[in-house]
Amino acid sequence: MKLHTTMPSPLRPFFNHELASATLALAEERFAESWRHLERAHILGQAFPLEHSKAHWRMLRFGLHIKSWREVLGQIPRLLIGGVKSFVGTIPTGNTGGANVSALRPMPIPDDLKTLLNEHAGN
Repeated sequence: MKLHTTMPSPLRPFFNHELASATLALAEERFAESWRHLERAHILGQAFPLEHSKAHWRMLRFGLHIKSWREVLGQIPRLLIGGVKSFVGTIPTGNTGGANVSALRPMPIPDDLKTLLNEHAGN
């Protein structure tokens, strides 16, 4: 079993860019765009405990901001379990992380993110 601990440093700027883009879009009330960036950050970070948890934390905060109690309640168990699943390498690859999808469902990874993960994370 491969244990994942930290995100490779070449991948980190792409993860941080998605989070920064989500923040900017949220501040400008472009909610769909903000959410899309959070999903992309989740895909990039889901194999790494800290980043996986950070993506879910930001999704929880997004849910609070837009007053989506479904999203807030859906993020709580993901916050509690997601990082552990990342650490032991049992994540559903490509899952976008929102409460609108099963936390166990693998999903296709967008081509640009797949390329980044292959080049910088050894996936």
